[in-house]
Amino acid sequence: MKALSLSVLLAAPLTVASLSAQAVTLKLAHNLQADHVVAVTLRHMAKEISDKTNGKVKIRIYGDSQMGGPRQTLEMLQQGALSMTKVSASELEPFEPAFSIFSLPYLFRSPAHFDKVVFGPVGHEMEQLPKKNGFVLLAAYEAGTRSFYGKKAIREPADVKGLKIRVVSTPTTNKMIELLGGSPAPIPFGEIYTALQQGVVDAAENNIPSYVQTRHVEIAKYYSEDQHTSVPDFLAISTMAMQRLTPEQQEVVKQAARDSEKYEKKLWDAQVQKSKAEAIKLGATFVKVDKAAFQKAMKPLWDEFEKDPVKSKWLNKIEAVK
Repeated sequence: MKALSLSVLLAAPLTVASLSAQAVTLKLAHNLQADHVVAVTLRHMAKEISDKTNGKVKIRIYGDSQMGGPRQTLEMLQQGALSMTKVSASELEPFEPAFSIFSLPYLFRSPAHFDKVVFGPVGHEMEQLPKKNGFVLLAAYEAGTRSFYGKKAIREPADVKGLKIRVVSTPTTNKMIELLGGSPAPIPFGEIYTALQQGVVDAAENNIPSYVQTRHVEIAKYYSEDQHTSVPDFLAISTMAMQRLTPEQQEVVKQAARDSEKYEKKLWDAQVQKSKAEAIKLGATFVKVDKAAFQKAMKPLWDEFEKDPVKSKWLNKIEAVK
């Protein structure tokens, strides 16, 4: 009888320990091709998490829109059907209005200002805002500056007049195109190539690596460097997924996500140079624009942000970063 009691006592703590050490697999979905800098970064982060948890926390990645676009994957996070996803700040706008600030044209004074905001205290404060929606942001990623590209050169705002331009459709981005005299076209990312080819849209806007990797450079030979926005990407995780992890595992995931920011930025800077050289080889022309004229055309949008209590709060915080 004593032996039986002893075995029960010995078994109890082992059972608790085994439960706390159960392996957890987190599903991560994104809409990027496998060779995209952020996709490479996410695989690197997944390996770091697995290594540092001795394989107890694994990240299973579904890329190339296998689980739908960012809107769908964010909704899956809320439903508990997905653990993590990569999302642009523009795509967060319907869930949390404060993120519309990143769609404001010419928000950042310089690349250094962007870094101090996005990777500093202001950015970290913003990362917690979506918590009420069932997810938080673990990391921010460089996504370059977005510019227009199409079959003809755009050098000044007047050149946009009458053009149908594919955009990530948000109130802010749509208003930007309308102020320039164009028509915003909310076409899914995967359909842009055909839309440009068939003349459904006249132009699109994105960063240089995406312009090349999507092969849009084959059709739209003019990349006009107006650099209207610098919209970061974010790594989102559902609060339900975080609750599946032990406190120690949560810290590993958080730290690996932060480490991935530096890894991605280094890759990104190299990718921009490589992509630009490749685009030129493929016959692309990089067009210098009258940036001051574009900034002036955006004044009504800036006025609108300054009058809005939520948007002006974040605008003031960002402008105060030196």
